[in-house]
Amino acid sequence: MSTESGEPKREYVGFIQIAGQPEIQLRLMASSPSEATAMVVEQYGEGHVISVWNEEDARRPR
Repeated sequence: MSTESGEPKREYVGFIQIAGQPEIQLRLMASSPSEATAMVVEQYGEGHVISVWNEEDARRPR
């Protein structure tokens, strides 16, 4: 699967914390961390704690 710009979509996981509610676990397909975050903001709105990452990237040495 790929986007129109040719970038492949990868799985991102994470969470969103909305004040006064339990943490929501996330799993979505996006071409970049910024796209994944934008998708979460679009669904839940701004002003929440959001953390998303790609597991393959997280395992790579820095």
